[in-house]
Amino acid sequence: MSRNALIVGINHYHHLNDLKAPATDAEAIAQRLEQDGEFRVKRLPEVVPDGKPTVSQQAAVTLTELKRALVELFTPPGNQYPDTALLYFSGHGLHDQSGIMEGYLASSDADPHREFFGLSLNWLRRLLEESPVRQQIIWLDCCYSGALLDFADADPNREFFGLSLNWLRRLLEESPVRQQIIWLDCCHSGALLDFAEADPGDRGKGRDRNFIAASRNFELAYEDLGSDHSVLTRALLDGLDPRQFSERWVTNLSLTDFITETLKRELQTPICNNSGEPINLTRRWSPAAETTTAVETTGICPYKCLSFFNWNSVDPSYFYGRQELTDELLDHVRTDTFLAITGASGSGKSSVLRAGLLYQLQQGRRIFGSDQWAIRLLLPGDNPCQNLATAFVDQSSSHIERAEQQGKAEVLINEGSEGLRRLVQTTAAARVVLVVDQFEEVFTLCQSAAERETFFATLLGAVERCGDRLCLIIAMRADFVGRCFEQNYSGLAQQVQDHLVAVKPMGRAELTQAIEKPAKQVGLSLEPELVTTLLNDVETSPGGLPLLQYTLRELWNRRQDNTLQLKIYTQLGGVTGSLKQRANEIYDGFSLDQQATARHIFLNLTQLGEGTEDTRRRVDKSSLVTAKHSEPLVNEVVQALADANLVVTSELISKGNQERVAIVDVAHEALIRNWPQLRQWLDGNRDLLRQQRKIELAAEEWSRQPKRQQQSYLLQGRQLFDANAFKKKHSEALPLSAQAERYLARSLKHRRND
Repeated sequence: MSRNALIVGINHYHHLNDLKAPATDAEAIAQRLEQDGEFRVKRLPEVVPDGKPTVSQQAAVTLTELKRALVELFTPPGNQYPDTALLYFSGHGLHDQSGIMEGYLASSDADPHREFFGLSLNWLRRLLEESPVRQQIIWLDCCYSGALLDFADADPNREFFGLSLNWLRRLLEESPVRQQIIWLDCCHSGALLDFAEADPGDRGKGRDRNFIAASRNFELAYEDLGSDHSVLTRALLDGLDPRQFSERWVTNLSLTDFITETLKRELQTPICNNSGEPINLTRRWSPAAETTTAVETTGICPYKCLSFFNWNSVDPSYFYGRQELTDELLDHVRTDTFLAITGASGSGKSSVLRAGLLYQLQQGRRIFGSDQWAIRLLLPGDNPCQNLATAFVDQSSSHIERAEQQGKAEVLINEGSEGLRRLVQTTAAARVVLVVDQFEEVFTLCQSAAERETFFATLLGAVERCGDRLCLIIAMRADFVGRCFEQNYSGLAQQVQDHLVAVKPMGRAELTQAIEKPAKQVGLSLEPELVTTLLNDVETSPGGLPLLQYTLRELWNRRQDNTLQLKIYTQLGGVTGSLKQRANEIYDGFSLDQQATARHIFLNLTQLGEGTEDTRRRVDKSSLVTAKHSEPLVNEVVQALADANLVVTSELISKGNQERVAIVDVAHEALIRNWPQLRQWLDGNRDLLRQQRKIELAAEEWSRQPKRQQQSYLLQGRQLFDANAFKKKHSEALPLSAQAERYLARSLKHRRND
C-alpha cells in the first residue's frame, strides 16, 4: 500500500504576522509519519541541509507552489495515485465575511487587504473530489481551516481569494479517492463541519474519511506556550505515538478519541468526524514492544451470557463482528428519519442496535454531532403509550420531579402525534433518536387494539411532522414483520417496507472476531481447536449467538490457567447442550416445592405464540405469588435462577405513586427454544395456559377501572362458570394470580347476591 503525505508548515508571511510554531509542527508530524506510519513525505517549504529534507523555518510558500503540490498529491500524472494521501497544514487561516463566509488556507503571499487570501480551500475540496487517490489525508494547522466543510454552494468567481474551504468541501464530495483525511489546525476551522446539506461522510461511495479541525467556526486556534507546538498539533503528535497504546495500530478512531479527551479543557474545542472503515495511521514495529504492552489478565469475563450487549461504558469494548452492519445502520440514520431493524430470535438485533448503532451515535465519531443528539429508548410492554411518555422522563431526577415529568409527558402523548412533536421540538438537542426495541411486544403484550392503533399513529405522525428533528428506529423479530402489514397502521407498513434492514447470520470471519477479540481484550487464551469447533457448531445453529455467548461464559467459569479448553466444551455438551445442561442442573438441584415454583415461573415468563414462535414475557414479580407459591418461595427461586443467568430481574417505576416494581424476565428466548423441559411444560399445557391468561387478563382490565364501574367488568354466565371450573380443576398445576383469585371471588359473590 502506497502512502503519500504533503506536510505544510508556513512561518513566514508577506502581509500577515509571522508565526513561530507551524514549521516546527510540520516537521514533527512529518517525522512521526515517516517513522511510524510508512508515509512518503513531501515537505513544504523544504530545505535540505546535510542532505536531510526538513521543513524550512524561514522560506515562503506561494499560492502557486501550494496548488502545484496538492495537484501532485491528489491527481498525479498517469493516474499513479497512492492508496493513502495525507495533507497536513499549519499556518494562518483567514476568513472573508463579505457575503457568504469563506475560510482560506493562507499562503505566504496572501494579502487580505487586497482580497488575495492564498490557497482557496474550495479549490482544494474540488481537487480532492476529482482525485483518483484512494486514501487522502489532509491536516491543516491554521486559522479558519474548518470552513473546509462549511459550504452550501461554491462561487468559482471568488477563487482568486485563495484556497476556499467551500471549494475544498465540494472537491471532497466529487473525488473518487476512497480514504480522505483532513486535519486543520487553524482558527475557525470548525466551519469545515458546520453544514447540513453537504455531508462529509461516505455518501454511498465506499470511502473512509477522517476530518479534524482545531476549533469551532467562531473560535481561535492557539500555539502552546508550554511547548514548541500548536495546541492541536501537540495532541496529534501524542495521539499518533503508537508506543502509548496497547493496540498495535493507531487509527483515525482512536486518534479522535484521544484528541477529544486531551483537549476538552482547552480554550479551543476540536471538531472531529469519521465515516467508513477505520484508517490505520501509525503502528509499533518492535516485537519487543508487542510483548511489553500485552494485555494483562484482568479476571473480567468479556462474554454476555444470554444478555444483549448494551450501550454503556463497558459492553461495546467486547462487542465484535458487526462492524459492517453497524456502518449500514449508521448510513440509514445519517440520511433517513425511519429505520426498521429485524432478524431472527438470537440473531443479535438488540446488541447491534445498542452496542453498535446507539453507542456510535453516543460517541459522535461516525456522524458529526451525533454525540449531542438525545436518544430515547423504550420497550412497548403492555402499555406502549405510557412507556413512550416514560422515555421522555429524566430518570436521574428526584422522585417528585420524575412524577411531574411523567404526568406532563403523558398529557402530551395523549394528544397524539402533535403532542409527541412538541416533546421533540422542545428538546434542547438538535435531533431526537427515538428507539423502540422489541417492537413485537406491541402485538404480543399490548392487548388493546385501540391503544396499538394510537401508538402507531402517534409515532408515524410525529415522524412526518418533525422532519429531520426526529429519527424513529424500531427493532423486532423477523416473524412479526408480517404483522406490520396486516393494516396500514398510519403508514407503518410503508415505512417498514421502505426502510427495512435485516440482521443476517454472522459469517465465519465475523464469528471469529466475536469469539477471539473479546478474549484478547482481557488477556484470555483460547485453544485453536476450541475456536474451530465453536465455529463449526454455531454456523449450523440458527439464532445461535446467545447460545454461543452462554457457552463462552460457562467456559470462562471453568477456565484453567486462564485458557478456555476444548475438553471442557465437550463436557458441557457443546453450544446446544451447555444451556440445557445448566438449566437441568439448576432445576434438578431444587426441592420439590422449588421445582413446582420454577415451573410456575417459567410458564408465566413465556408468551404463547399465535402463528409465531413463543416469546418471552416480562412480569411483575408480585404477580407470581399465589396461594400455592408463597412470596418467600418465589423470591428464593427467582434469585437462584438469576444467579444462574437463566432469568434477569430489574425494576420499574410505577405510574402515579412512583413505587418501585420488581420485574422478572427470561434471560433470552434461546432458553424457551432450547430447554426441552420447558418445551414439554408448554406443549402439554398450551390450551390451559391460554384459558388461564384469559382469566388473568380480564382481572387486570377489571382492576384498572374506577370502583364505580368495576361491577360491569365482572364475569357472568358461561365465562364465570368456565373460570370457576378452571380454578377447581387446575389450581394445583396452574394456579391463578392473586388478583385473578380476587376477581373470580368478587364475580361469584356478585352472582350469589343477584
